[in-house]
Amino acid sequence: MAYIESADEDLHQLTLQSFTGSAMFERTFDEGMSLVEETARYLDGPGREDQRQLPRKTAMLYAGESMRVTTRLMQAASWLLVQRAVHEGDMNPEDASNERYRLGSKEICFGGRVDGVDQLPAILQDLLARSDNLYRRIARLDDVLFGNAAPVPGARGHMAMLEQAFGGK
Repeated sequence: MAYIESADEDLHQLTLQSFTGSAMFERTFDEGMSLVEETARYLDGPGREDQRQLPRKTAMLYAGESMRVTTRLMQAASWLLVQRAVHEGDMNPEDASNERYRLGSKEICFGGRVDGVDQLPAILQDLLARSDNLYRRIARLDDVLFGNAAPVPGARGHMAMLEQAFGGK
């Protein structure tokens, strides 16, 4: 893919557009939407019965952690849908970089492990771990794509962005 390197070129936009057109974005998008659906099915179905069978204190923890997993996934899904809108031309990259479209609720979503989580149903523990992983990856991507650092043009710049986002060496 040829990149035009001129003083007028908006490298930030190019980086965002190239990311949203990538296989990595599609995989992340599909993973996020599947996890939203899986979590909703559990929380609205078997999760209700699982919560009823828990001791009162653990049931309260279940309620709090189910809200945390839901918040993470709604924030992740919103972010992914904004990026897809950019790719499809329904939103311009400048609008997508606005704070209102950035990944939010970090104080809730990055919250540390709470005592007693190991007493929660295994399915909820799994959903918590997977949603945390997804949210953290998207947070890294959000920082790379919309942070203050100017991206490096060309393939090297894209590789550096991916390495930074996914903890490469």
